[in-house]
Amino acid sequence: MNSAILYTFRRCPYAMRARISLHLSQLNPLVREIELKNKPAELITISAKGTVPVLEFTNGQVISESLDIMRFVLTEHPAPENYYLTTEEYQVLQYWLDKSMTESLINANDNQFKPWLDKYKYADRFPEYSQLWYRQQAELFIQLLERQLLQHNYLCTDSPTLADFAIFPFIRQFANVEPSWFDTMPYPKVNAWLTTLINSPLFNVTMCKYPLWLPQKTLIYLKHSVRNDGQVIPLCKN
Repeated sequence: MNSAILYTFRRCPYAMRARISLHLSQLNPLVREIELKNKPAELITISAKGTVPVLEFTNGQVISESLDIMRFVLTEHPAPENYYLTTEEYQVLQYWLDKSMTESLINANDNQFKPWLDKYKYADRFPEYSQLWYRQQAELFIQLLERQLLQHNYLCTDSPTLADFAIFPFIRQFANVEPSWFDTMPYPKVNAWLTTLINSPLFNVTMCKYPLWLPQKTLIYLKHSVRNDGQVIPLCKN
C-alpha cells in the first residue's frame, strides 16, 4: 500500500517512533528525508509547524503528531504477519494501544522526562543549574522505568508494546549524553531493556539511511528491503 508520504529526519526520536510503527504496518510510504535547516516548501504547506514526522495521504489526510501516526497505522493498517513480531506479540501490541498504563508512561516521557532530557543534553544553554542537576531530574523517570521492568521484560508486559516503542528512542538519547556513566548506572533493567530494543532487527531497519530528499527529491519507499530465504536484507546502510 503506497498511498502515503512520510516526512522524516533520521535522528529525531519522534520520527523514529513513526518509522517503527510503519515497519509494523501494511503501509509502505514514500520517504522524504529532510534537512531541518532547509525544510521543503511541500512540508510547510501541509504542516505549518514544520516538524517531523508528518504522514501525508493521497486523499489529503495529514497526520503530524508521532503518537497519532503510531496509533493510526497500527489500528487502521495492521500487519500481524510481519518479520519483527510474532502473531502473539502483535496481538499484545494492539491490546495495549489504548490502555491507561500506556498513556501514563508515554505522558510522563513526553511531558516530564523530555524537558529535563533537553536541558541535560544541552546544559550549556541552560546555565541556571549544572548538567548533573538536570541529569538527576531526568533520572526520576529512569527510576520509574526500572521499577516497571522489575515486573516484566518490557514496560507493560513480557513483549514490547506502544509504550516501549514510543519511549526508548528518548532513553537512547539520554544514554548517549554520557555513555560511560549510563553503562555503569544503577539501573540494570533499563540498560538491558534499552540494549535489547536498540539491537533488534526492527530498530536496525528503522535507522536505515535514506537519500536526502533535497535537492534531488529522490523517490524511495520506506521498506526498501527484500526477503531471501526468510531473511530481510535492507537495501541501505546504517
